[in-house]
Amino acid sequence: MEFKFAHNALPGSLELAYLGDTIYDLYVRTHLVGAGGRVGAMHRRAVALVCAHAQSEALARVEDSLSEEEAAVARRARNAHQSPPRHADAGEYHRATALEALLGYLYVTGRRERMEALLAQALPPETIAGA
Repeated sequence: MEFKFAHNALPGSLELAYLGDTIYDLYVRTHLVGAGGRVGAMHRRAVALVCAHAQSEALARVEDSLSEEEAAVARRARNAHQSPPRHADAGEYHRATALEALLGYLYVTGRRERMEALLAQALPPETIAGA
């Protein structure tokens, strides 16, 4: 799928995060379905893995392997002006946004292999071992 953006510019950080949120959610749910189990249990696990806290931890797992360009995308998104929900920790929410924007960026720039590698690294090790 090829993307066309107004003025040949990439979407902003929050728009990239909007895409990346769905990408991360789909990856997590696909992984959980592949591992099998009851739908209710998979749903609860997915919700626990895609919340701001878990995504903040996921960013921590991949941060050391980011290129300068990728780190800059994440940094811009982390610092983007946004108001976290009242129930969310602001720091975790901003870090989750950074992860989502990074995934959105890799997706729209066609770097799917890199995106897949970071997604695999982002999931907690116990999830990879056997959901």
